[in-house]
Amino acid sequence: MRYDQRVLTLVEVRGGAHDWEEAERRFDAHGWPVRGHHPCGEGPLTGVLAPDPSSRVYEVEVRLFGAAKGCDRGAAHRVRKVMRAARLEAYVRRAEPMVRDREMFTHWKVVSTAHRRAGRGSRVRRLADRYAVRLGRYDTQTRVSGSPSQALRLARADGTSGHVASTPVAVRPLDGRWRANVGYWPEEEGERRLFRMVCWTLLAAASLVFTSGRGGAVRAFWCGAVVLGLAGAVWSGTRLYRRGRGAGAVIAAVAVAVFATMALGVLDGHGRGWTRMQVLVTVALVAVLGGLRLLVRQWTWGEWVAWAVPLVVTLAASSFLAAGSVLHALYADGLDLSPDDLDVPGIWQVAAAVKLLVLLSVVMAVPAWWGYARHRHHFYATPGDGFNVVLYVLLLLLMFGGAAGLALDSARAAVDRTTAAAKAGEDPPAYFGVRPEWTCVEPVVSLSRLSGEGPRLRPARPYLSFGVVDGSAVLWDRTAEQPVKLPANQVRLVPARSATAACAGPAR
Repeated sequence: MRYDQRVLTLVEVRGGAHDWEEAERRFDAHGWPVRGHHPCGEGPLTGVLAPDPSSRVYEVEVRLFGAAKGCDRGAAHRVRKVMRAARLEAYVRRAEPMVRDREMFTHWKVVSTAHRRAGRGSRVRRLADRYAVRLGRYDTQTRVSGSPSQALRLARADGTSGHVASTPVAVRPLDGRWRANVGYWPEEEGERRLFRMVCWTLLAAASLVFTSGRGGAVRAFWCGAVVLGLAGAVWSGTRLYRRGRGAGAVIAAVAVAVFATMALGVLDGHGRGWTRMQVLVTVALVAVLGGLRLLVRQWTWGEWVAWAVPLVVTLAASSFLAAGSVLHALYADGLDLSPDDLDVPGIWQVAAAVKLLVLLSVVMAVPAWWGYARHRHHFYATPGDGFNVVLYVLLLLLMFGGAAGLALDSARAAVDRTTAAAKAGEDPPAYFGVRPEWTCVEPVVSLSRLSGEGPRLRPARPYLSFGVVDGSAVLWDRTAEQPVKLPANQVRLVPARSATAACAGPAR
């Protein structure tokens, strides 16, 4: 069983032997070890609770996912919820986190000293021998950890008998934790402090992107964010080590300088740094994916069946529809065309699918927020609760409705850009592989015999061409703002010089 936190709880269960057995079964079903039990008023609660022969106090080790802060609240709530589901009268009298962080010992490599001679040798030989040891020339296959004195004793001890080994050995450090001038925090505490410093650093660098090209109160706001990020990074750097605050502050300042250089594109020959859209999209995606990961990793098999299966089906359906080019269909509909009128290469259909999934990821901010809330022990709802049924339905509706709305906005904006460019006589922009081009249409039959759909063809002026699909030339008349479809064997398509230049083709 995987878990993040361990909380020792004192649970009072009332009701007699039958209810006690049921409570023990519930504890075992959730993987919570029972360390012991005592009659009410005895053991750790002697003199605290009044003696009661029908009540028993259990010492239960609750194991749960989530952050260390607030895990006592989360453990107490989970126990209350389990006991309530079993219809047992139980009370969580005490909940205390069991902090078991690991010390950061120095790792050492055991080195053989059998090559050393009895004599000291020349100075050059001693120097060469020293560098050979540092480069691992005489390393053995043994690694130890601990203080310098512990490492040497561990290296000389026989791993099977416990006696001192007869082979002459020494140790060399693999990191700098053995030095006394820098104090390292325990493993998880050190990781948390490093994470905070990196977050402050990224805040300062990202805020720099938003200061450029701004003025007034907006610029002052983002400048304040830069100063706040810099101050937070340096402050977090001073707390990176137990000792050596100056070294931590220097590391933080260097990190801010590196990220700021990348953000502003100082080292780029073209001066291209991060854009505001890149920063916003990256932050949104990282936040959503992080929240979803925190949510999913807490699920049990029952929750996987109730939540993950429909969610995966939804995402698979969205991917399937995107592969069929929902965005292209919406784009064609905005121009009064059908999806079959656009000949889109497969690679661009995949690109449109990725775009739709990115739009969908923004909608997933709702379950991502719930994942962060559960990680911080604020919500504990599971699919068995009535509240979750409503939330589940609303979530699916938000996913479909939000993705559809964002997809419609994307296609509508592309249609507006295309029609605006056509009216202005400019080259319209491409949209996921669809590249309309100004084209002169030269009929190879008389206009009276020319068949097709849409307004009457006027060969003297250029049309927007979307290519030839299924034997039909798909055009768009910018004057009538309507599509024109003509048989490809009755016309000849010639690239136009511009949207305003008249076509010189013969008119029959």
